[in-house]
Amino acid sequence: MRNLNRTILLAMILWFAAPLGALAQASAAAPPGPGEKLTLQRAVALAVQNSRELALARIRQAVAENTAGVSRSQFLPNLYTGTGAAYTNGFPLLGGSAPSVFNLSYIQTLFNPPVRGQLRAAEERAGSQRLEVDRTRDAVIVRAASAYLELAKARHALDLLRRERESAQKIVDITRERLAAGLELPIELTRAQLSAARVEQRIAQYEGREEALAADLRNLTGLAPDAPLEVEAQSLPLPPEQPIGELVALALQNSPELKQAEAERRAREHRLKGERGGYFPTIDAVVDYRILGRFNNYDAFFNKFVRTNVSAGVRISIPIFSAKTSAAVALARSEFSAAEQELKLKRTALEMDVRRQARSARELDAAREVARLELQLARDTLSNLQAQFTEGRASLRDLEKARLEESDKWMAFLDADFARQQAQLELYRSTGQLARLFP
Repeated sequence: MRNLNRTILLAMILWFAAPLGALAQASAAAPPGPGEKLTLQRAVALAVQNSRELALARIRQAVAENTAGVSRSQFLPNLYTGTGAAYTNGFPLLGGSAPSVFNLSYIQTLFNPPVRGQLRAAEERAGSQRLEVDRTRDAVIVRAASAYLELAKARHALDLLRRERESAQKIVDITRERLAAGLELPIELTRAQLSAARVEQRIAQYEGREEALAADLRNLTGLAPDAPLEVEAQSLPLPPEQPIGELVALALQNSPELKQAEAERRAREHRLKGERGGYFPTIDAVVDYRILGRFNNYDAFFNKFVRTNVSAGVRISIPIFSAKTSAAVALARSEFSAAEQELKLKRTALEMDVRRQARSARELDAAREVARLELQLARDTLSNLQAQFTEGRASLRDLEKARLEESDKWMAFLDADFARQQAQLELYRSTGQLARLFP
């Protein structure tokens, strides 16, 4: 009785938990409301949900599975019926067989190695297309996450540049005043104006980039072209330290591209085995039922006319000489050899790419740390100059120059941080660990 109560309680928990889980998934992929910020996780979920590339990959998967089903149908029962009438003068023949009022035919392939090889190759390619869906999903995740992170970086950079514009303009005004008072050379004014013009140029560049990224992210997530898009600066969680050898092993184990190459190799191997079996007989089960009519003069040509006829048995075809089989075997062997070489090349290229990505990620992580320390130094310098300016020991122009320097270091840090995150995304993708970030 106690076990029965536990079973009922567990069933009730699962019954309530299933709708809650579906509701949680739906809310994660729901568009943000008015004034609500779009989080990185929700942006990726919306991109996966609305991706046209992913929808196309799923359709191609269905096409591949249906193609395998067509090949499989030859080994399943096939039943045909029909009727017809024909005028005959002489021996009754119609298209090589006797015309019948009604006929029913059953045929099923029992043994045909070439067709069986084609079926197994089609099944392998259907499995490969399922891997293509996973590969496309990973590509959509990386693209959406990169667009989101870069958009947040671009907007932060624009805020910094607009403050930098104010500082540059203050320096121009101060330099112009000092020039009028005879305390500066004209070249200093030109230098200050050039710095201000460079800031304006960078603002124009970032505004264009921000507009393009926002449009791309709206398109990826399925939002309306004029929908407000609020993002927030987020950092990807740093992975635990993993040796390069471990990363390479994960990539070789999880890479969809490598699995697809392996599936294609197996498909061509099945095709080769099947074509080699073309030297053996093929066997089909055949049943034929026919109702004949006297109006075709069967009784004039046969000693005994039977209107209802049934034939059942197997049809065996024995190849004696087939030039087509030899050519098919040679073609399948060359295709199999090509697939083996492609697999080896992809395995080597994948290993080299992962090693390069791992080294690049570590270098970019070190570069980010350098940029962070340079930013901290610039902020400390600005803080000291602010204190000196308050005490009257530093000029306003020196203070504004320090603010420009801090802004430049902020920009360098944002660039380094984004480069590091983008490299980390690619490494996660190559090693099959994107599910850790976006389950």
